[in-house]
Amino acid sequence: MSYAKLLAQIPMFEHLGNEDLENLSRLLQQRRYSKGEVIFHQGDVGTALFIVRQGEVAIRLSSSEGKEVILALLARGDAFGELALLDGEPRSTDAVARDETHLLSLHQEDFRRFLGERPQVAMGLLAVLSRMVRRVTQLVHDSAFLDARARLARVLLDLARTQGQPAAEGGGVVIRKLTQAELANLCGVTRESANKWLSFYKREGLLSSEGGQITLLDLERLRRDVD
Repeated sequence: MSYAKLLAQIPMFEHLGNEDLENLSRLLQQRRYSKGEVIFHQGDVGTALFIVRQGEVAIRLSSSEGKEVILALLARGDAFGELALLDGEPRSTDAVARDETHLLSLHQEDFRRFLGERPQVAMGLLAVLSRMVRRVTQLVHDSAFLDARARLARVLLDLARTQGQPAAEGGGVVIRKLTQAELANLCGVTRESANKWLSFYKREGLLSSEGGQITLLDLERLRRDVD
């Protein structure tokens, strides 16, 4: 089965021609994970780059006390795990399947060989790494300078921008289902604090929620809490 069309949607590989995409596709291996299954732990030796074909993956940091911070939620077409393949260092995060998830894996040796033979992939990879650095910088900024309300607004706006879908009725933007704990972890606040401000925004008419599904109704007013 060819995954060339999926690969063409990934920033790292989007500048490749059809022949290169087909060659890369033949190197990929299919993997399947159940809901809640760990794909890799922080500290594991990195042996493969992963691409989400179906399902969702949470990239998170965990402490010895059991605290968690979710750094990113990944869906179809997102790639992860490339850092450990480049520098040979252990994995810097955990990766966990949020539901039944199908991944494509590219082994370390194949990835490095492919990268070395096609400089345009290296340029795409630099862009990906640059976005990662900007994301981490944003997280540090938010944790230092934004209160819980503004952090929640920032996370909701980011989800709307990267993964939001138009609501079927009544306008607005629908974002993926999140548990209370996941939303709080994304914001870097307690679950009680996240729920408090989520309820506030509901009362103010900026969003609605049902069964864990959040619909943002007024993006402009949310932006005012971040700016």
